[in-house]
Amino acid sequence: MNMDVAPRLGWWQQTWRLVAAAAMGVPAWLSTGVLLARGQAGETGTWFLTGDPLVALGCLTALWWRRRFPLAVALTVAIASAASALATGAALVALGSISARRRPVEIGIVVLAYVTASQFAAGFYPVQSPPVSWWLQLAFPALTAGIAVAVGMAIGARRVEVRSLRDRAESAEREQTARAAQARALERNRIAREMHDVLAHRISLVAMQAGVLDHRGDLGAEESRVLVRGIAEGSHQALEELRDVLGVLRADPGHPEAPQPSFEAIPGLVADARTSGLDVTLTTTVTGTPSDAVGRTCYRVVQEGLTNAAKHAPGAHIHITLEGSAGGGLDVGVRNSPAGTGSAQPPASGFGLLGLAERVDLVGGALDHHPTPDNGYILTARLPWPNATHEKRT
Repeated sequence: MNMDVAPRLGWWQQTWRLVAAAAMGVPAWLSTGVLLARGQAGETGTWFLTGDPLVALGCLTALWWRRRFPLAVALTVAIASAASALATGAALVALGSISARRRPVEIGIVVLAYVTASQFAAGFYPVQSPPVSWWLQLAFPALTAGIAVAVGMAIGARRVEVRSLRDRAESAEREQTARAAQARALERNRIAREMHDVLAHRISLVAMQAGVLDHRGDLGAEESRVLVRGIAEGSHQALEELRDVLGVLRADPGHPEAPQPSFEAIPGLVADARTSGLDVTLTTTVTGTPSDAVGRTCYRVVQEGLTNAAKHAPGAHIHITLEGSAGGGLDVGVRNSPAGTGSAQPPASGFGLLGLAERVDLVGGALDHHPTPDNGYILTARLPWPNATHEKRT
């Protein structure tokens, strides 16, 4: 794409530019009229009142197409301006417009045509003036042309700079979107690796219990019921794990990772945070133990909250709350007070929170995070915790 091509103008932008071009030609036209009145040139006065404005009107009309046919319009207006003092402004606008393209050959052709045509303007208005040398007759039109060229090139350079900045901003936005998509994909792959080992372990237990039922014919009714109940519970939990991991491709299958910490490891995580120097309190009213999928997600929420607080609010007090029960859901909250040093800002949403939101969404939960009125920050998650016994009966 050519960076020197100007964008199309709307009707209002075109109109005020043409009005400005006409206004710039008025002083030259009026000064010419004053000189004609002193010289009492009757025939030239008729051209001044009729022909001059008509030529100027034609030049202003031609400017409407200056961006579609820049060189042709600029040459036409520059040459025609010799017959019209009122068209001086149109000629300068045409010069500025062709200069904004920043093409030296085109600029040189139009400037040469403008300066040359200006030397024939005296034929239309034979005004009595003291004799001057030829270089002074060239100096004034060359000076005005130079000013118009300088302004036009500055506008063209500014136009290219703005367009370059806009392209860079759009490119940065596309790169940010790509990085966010990559972060989501990596987080989903990490979740799939975690669930793979847990799911394999659960299926192995179900297979082992089924094998016992198949090979042991001496089991009593109560023992058989215990094994059948264990198979049902294990199958149900395996289905939960499989539902979470479906649709997620496993990356790097040749390097499986160990099972990840779950709900029971949260107290240890808090203890490690205290050991590292964080001011952390844990309040829990959870009754029972959630499934591994929910427990791992809960662990990750707490872990992300502690990480953000340590990074963005050093010295702050961190309060972790866990509450819920089977059938009622699991609520997780990590709230930190303002930074103790007063220099750090509350945590901002980065790729850590982006991946965490993906993880919470996969288990059917909802994540929320925002600053608090006291300049602290709070991270909350609502995780589903269905009643497994109720689900088995239904």
